[in-house]
Amino acid sequence: MSYVDNHVKENQCYSEAMIINGRRLKVWSLSSLAQRAGINISDVPYAGRVLVESIARNGEEHVALIALNQLANGQKVDVEIAFNPARLIMQDYTGIPALVDLAAMRDRMEENADAINPVVPTMMVVDHSLLIEKSGVPDAQKWNETHEMRRNRERYSFLRWAEQNFTNLKIVPPGKGIVHQINLEQVAFPVVEKEIQGELCLIPDSVIGTDSHTTMINGLGILGWGVGGLEAEAIMLGLPVKTRFPQIVGVNLHGQRQAGVSAADLALALTSFLREAGVVGDLLEFIGPATVSLKAAERCTIANMAPEYGAMGAYFPVDEETFNFFHQTGREGEQLETAREYYILQRIFKENSTPRYARELVFDVGSVSLCVAGPSHPHQKVPLGQLGESFRKAFELEKFSTETLPHGTIALAAITSCTNTSNPEAIIAAGLLAQRAILRGMKVPLHVKTSFAPGSTAVTRYLAHAGLLEPLQTLGFHIVGYGCTTCNGGGGELFPYVKEAIEKEGVIASSVLSGNRNFEGRIHPLIRANYLGSPAIVVAMAIAGNINFNPETDPLGLDIECKPVYLHELWPDDNDIRNIVEKSVRPESFRTDAQRSLEWDALSSNGGTNFNWNDKSTYIVRPPYFEQDSFIQNDTISSARPLLMLDDDISTDHISPVGAIDATSVAGKYLLTLGTNISELNSFGSRRSNHEVMARGAFSNERLKNALANGMSGGWTRIQPTGEIKTVYDAAQFYKANSISTIILAGERYGCGSSRDWAARGPWCLGVRAVIAKSFERIHRSNLIAMGIAPLEFEPGEGWRELGLNGSESITIEPLSELSTEALMQVYAQCPEGEVIQFRVRLNIFSDAELVIFKSAGMLPFLLQRFQQNKAN
Repeated sequence: MSYVDNHVKENQCYSEAMIINGRRLKVWSLSSLAQRAGINISDVPYAGRVLVESIARNGEEHVALIALNQLANGQKVDVEIAFNPARLIMQDYTGIPALVDLAAMRDRMEENADAINPVVPTMMVVDHSLLIEKSGVPDAQKWNETHEMRRNRERYSFLRWAEQNFTNLKIVPPGKGIVHQINLEQVAFPVVEKEIQGELCLIPDSVIGTDSHTTMINGLGILGWGVGGLEAEAIMLGLPVKTRFPQIVGVNLHGQRQAGVSAADLALALTSFLREAGVVGDLLEFIGPATVSLKAAERCTIANMAPEYGAMGAYFPVDEETFNFFHQTGREGEQLETAREYYILQRIFKENSTPRYARELVFDVGSVSLCVAGPSHPHQKVPLGQLGESFRKAFELEKFSTETLPHGTIALAAITSCTNTSNPEAIIAAGLLAQRAILRGMKVPLHVKTSFAPGSTAVTRYLAHAGLLEPLQTLGFHIVGYGCTTCNGGGGELFPYVKEAIEKEGVIASSVLSGNRNFEGRIHPLIRANYLGSPAIVVAMAIAGNINFNPETDPLGLDIECKPVYLHELWPDDNDIRNIVEKSVRPESFRTDAQRSLEWDALSSNGGTNFNWNDKSTYIVRPPYFEQDSFIQNDTISSARPLLMLDDDISTDHISPVGAIDATSVAGKYLLTLGTNISELNSFGSRRSNHEVMARGAFSNERLKNALANGMSGGWTRIQPTGEIKTVYDAAQFYKANSISTIILAGERYGCGSSRDWAARGPWCLGVRAVIAKSFERIHRSNLIAMGIAPLEFEPGEGWRELGLNGSESITIEPLSELSTEALMQVYAQCPEGEVIQFRVRLNIFSDAELVIFKSAGMLPFLLQRFQQNKAN
């Protein structure tokens, strides 16, 4: 049997039978709840209505009524909720380690191993492991996918074992697309039919994902957000997501969009605006007259970027356009009509009245022009006309050129990422621009590595039908495969002479991509300037070959008659884009062939109910988290040393890199000692189920700046009290060998970026007990708690620099009273000279459920203890 934590099971609270589309179905009536609460349901934000339905379905009547009253009065809701999603979705970089943990947990359960099974329907899409080894040629896709399978055979064999031995688990093999786009185009549906207590019930679709960009589904009015792999394991095993009810912020979009402005431009402008407004951890709801003009796919582009502005989610209420999208993508028939009627009856179909919000922001879409974001953060919006100026200012350039290549040379140009390849208007625009450029005889310079990695095979089909696939290929944008690729650091090697110019002459190279993230070292360790933009801008900039100019006034290049060609001459008309979309983006494009890869099905699985571990494996290694001598979380941390001292905007890419493993790195050298061929080192993302490799990779990003490293960049630090400079890994081993605890000191927005739990697992492997920062990003804070690492926040106006800390101190942290949510802690920093610097920090744990997990030394010990107690009972 499957173990389910003792949360309240779904019951009959406010459930009633409704005749929907001629069928008798049970629902949890929001109207009845609103009547009982004495409020007008129209005053409640739509996302709040969906959350309240879930609360009612869990049988928490009192909590549901409190939430409804406070929402209807425009107040911040002050309750803790247990959210049970309809399903869970994962990608392979986070999903495989999660399944490896479950396999290890089965070993500890002995004869009851089969009790460890997903309770919630779980899907994993293998999309992160594709590397662009070949591009710009017709056979690039076949080459890259063949080599992906060869490199990752051991990991994929583990997945074959998992799908054969875990129930409620579906694996989507590589080569099908990106998890969020597959979720959008094929998996998501407005409602879920579910048998509860012998009756057929109807509930809204909802999803939790092990990737921060799970929020993309919010564009369809389906509630979902991202969590780390550790929280996902708890969800799989039946525990609800326990969290404080999020503050729902209304974002009122008004105004008329300028001609030529794409959803990518809107998303980047909103990212800058919302990051500045401060919405970290909030659930945003987009309202206002300008939302009506946004296509569903455009809404999804904006919702995809929610992690970039720090929000929990970015919800667009369901309306006619939502159902147009479902029809366009081939999901029609009686079930869709049932879904429409359900949404209308439940009052979660968008109405004319505007709900009340605890906070409301106003944004004029008419103020947005063509733009990009860079060079190192998604919120660094740059009007396209200021691109060159922005680049020169960012890198303080005085001279334009080196001997071989000029600064700003574009080394990578990639149409990539579900963020924009899920938007037919954006892709058609890129194809039209390519078509016009070819008619003028334009080409992409030889130094630009071009690639096109759509998020689904549907993109290829509708582009081919529109006659626009060939123009893109003519410019070198051949399909390289269906996966995350460049967006996730999988862009592959640069051309040799470009790499040499960067390394030997100091050329500051650039990339342009239609992705969602451009943190330092993420796209490629050698490329310092990385700019996000729409697919059409990617094509245009690839033709230009350099970013150090003004694309609005300077020519992109010369045509076949040596006449200058300007961007405005190639830019497609909005009406032309819409006409082609209407003709070419048809339901049959999205009705994919469900046939599985014969090579995938031929992979051998390893073991039966229990996985058969291979002691010589360098990919799948039994994890250490369940060992009895793992860290026991104590209230007090005594005489700890700072392992790193960091400033603002340290991303999860800085903490736990995902890209290729360099042979000269600590991790690379370790693998070579095990006999791994230098050409088979693969990436940190693919090695996430080997804690030995990942511990050596923690904080090894070449762009990391640690104040303890004496000005050196990368994974270096200074050991105390000797002052010796060592790698972060070696320093951590020194401290562990001498039984010295370590902490990390940081600035604002610590842990921004991806949801990767290895940014918490890695520090745990190094022996880190606490992180003291000015502020934390939402998911990373949760991941730290899930590993038993204390997330501590400086008091307002304070930080390690402001307090005068320099890393030589011995630090003790004590709670001022019994450890509780948001507890104040006293810190004593003992200086070598004898002075003691005292200051207070706050424990960033916001719910009782989080506190229980933290006191259990983390999520995995907590889960194992629960299962073992259940077995004993």
